[in-house]
Amino acid sequence: MAANRRPTLADVAREVGVSAKTVSRVLNEDGPASAQTREQVLAAVAKLGFQPNLMARNIRVGGPDTTIGLVIPDLANPFFGAVARAIEDTVRDRGLTLLMGSSADDPDRERALTDKFLARRVSILIVVPSVGADHTHLKSHRTAGLPVIFLDRPGVGLATDSIVSSNRAGAHDGVAHLVAHGHRRIGFVGDLPVKLYTRRERLAGYRSALQEADIPHDRSLVANAHDQQGAEAATAQLLGLADPPTALFAGNNIMALGIVAELARSKRKDVAVVAFDDVSLAAALEPALTVVAQDPEELGRAAATTALTRLDGDRTRARTITVPTHLIVRGSGELPVPAPQEA
Repeated sequence: MAANRRPTLADVAREVGVSAKTVSRVLNEDGPASAQTREQVLAAVAKLGFQPNLMARNIRVGGPDTTIGLVIPDLANPFFGAVARAIEDTVRDRGLTLLMGSSADDPDRERALTDKFLARRVSILIVVPSVGADHTHLKSHRTAGLPVIFLDRPGVGLATDSIVSSNRAGAHDGVAHLVAHGHRRIGFVGDLPVKLYTRRERLAGYRSALQEADIPHDRSLVANAHDQQGAEAATAQLLGLADPPTALFAGNNIMALGIVAELARSKRKDVAVVAFDDVSLAAALEPALTVVAQDPEELGRAAATTALTRLDGDRTRARTITVPTHLIVRGSGELPVPAPQEA
């Protein structure tokens, strides 16, 4: 056998001196084989380093693969990394392996990924839906018993389980915290696209907190960005207004990084900040960053646990599970409104 080639079933058969069918029977435990033959086949497998093609076998016999397909929007976002780790930890004892791919929040790319996972006959499919995606094509798979879970955002065109954070309530709490410290000019820096479920829910929470405090909604205080650099520019734009905000609410962790970077660049330590999502090293900033923290680990655990329940035969109605957020007070959200400068 060539050194640069992966060993095949035929290589194992040749090593033992039996047919490939005999090797297959031993490995799949689906036919008669003597104890001696079984021992010889397993010894040859170990010697050659042969790895059975589980995907091909499962397609051949019509069974599911021992994998979970997870589609997330961004592999680089630590939030989704924590979610994936929790899913993996939860399903490991069931002998399931996590496969993951990034949609880049593109509905066509999401569809291509889900199609690949379905072709592999995954045991479970978990999807963070992209804006504009239609999930009608998953109906037949769900009807056939495949657990399909929407994570972080609800899907479109398919009634199935969804696991989400308390986005609206969490944003309300964060903005109300700024109001409680005297702020009435509060800017909102949200991510794009504007139709993104989490952005819409958090903006709604921002607006409800203002309404509750009898603060008029000022559209000029709402800015949008796609990445950290965009959030820096949006922050500079808000601070450059004739009547600038004294406080800022970040719609997610990436927006928060942009806000903090721009405030540091412009040497502004008088602007209060509350962020939705915790940020790495948030406690080390000056002042330390006050956040409305999601629980990505619980989101992942809830998604995996719900999926395993479905895999075990639960056929009750689809449900939405909402994971609570909580406010972590560290200092940036407690800065007072600057005293007016004398003319």
